Amino acid sequence: MAENDDEQPTTEEALQQWRTAERTVAVARRGRLAAEAAAAAAAEAAEAAIATAEAARSALAAMALAETSAAKTAAAAKAAALSTRADSADQDAETAMAEVDEADAHQRYRDATSRARDEG
Repeated sequence: MAENDDEQPTTEEALQQWRTAERTVAVARRGRLAAEAAAAAAAEAAEAAIATAEAARSALAAMALAETSAAKTAAAAKAAALSTRADSADQDAETAMAEVDEADAHQRYRDATSRARDEG
């Protein structure tokens, strides 16, 4: 049956129009829900990206601090090693001088015992 602008739809036509409108509304609602879900997911992704960027900045700052600390530790270790070497060299020199003094004292003792034997 053809519809004229002046004619009212039949019950069957009105029911068909209603069902078509219901399907259209259902599709629109699903589309709206999908769009809302996509928007929420996009917002969460943006928040995650911001958090990741902040974490990366923090990691970079921590890395810079660690590098500075490692350089200071290396410099302190080098200074300690040089100081220890200098102390060791000083101890070697002191030991050598003590050995010379001990050898001189030992020789003086031998000389003294030899004189005592010769005099006595």
